[in-house]
Amino acid sequence: MCVCQPPVLHLPNVNKPFILQTDASSEGIGAILLQEEGPVKHPVAFASKKLLPCEKNYFTIEREVLAIVWGVQKFKNYLIGVHFYLETDHHPLQCLHQTKFQNGRIMCWSLILQSYRFTVCAIKGSENVGAHFLSRLLDYSG
Repeated sequence: MCVCQPPVLHLPNVNKPFILQTDASSEGIGAILLQEEGPVKHPVAFASKKLLPCEKNYFTIEREVLAIVWGVQKFKNYLIGVHFYLETDHHPLQCLHQTKFQNGRIMCWSLILQSYRFTVCAIKGSENVGAHFLSRLLDYSG
């Protein structure tokens, strides 16, 4: 992924809906805030974070929800009070709003997300390249 070739970073347009793509790896989490212009999704902002040692021990679904919560909070200035689309390649999270999780950590995070208005959309891993790359960006930093 090259950030200097089309589609390049765009200024946010508050009159258009935002799309948040997130992903998690065993080492980090990544998020991209996007907006559509025609058929192209243009990035508005990028973010990634290396996982803490205790977070590396989370189950896959926990790391994926952590990426969502972290991404939403990272871009809250854009997302608070507006409806946005959350795109994830982790399909069990499609039911994030409706499911009662037995896992206390995920239940707590789902309560944090209740103050936001979003629709979860499952996408193919091949459509989540940017967030996937960002979540692994720190894997090779030593």
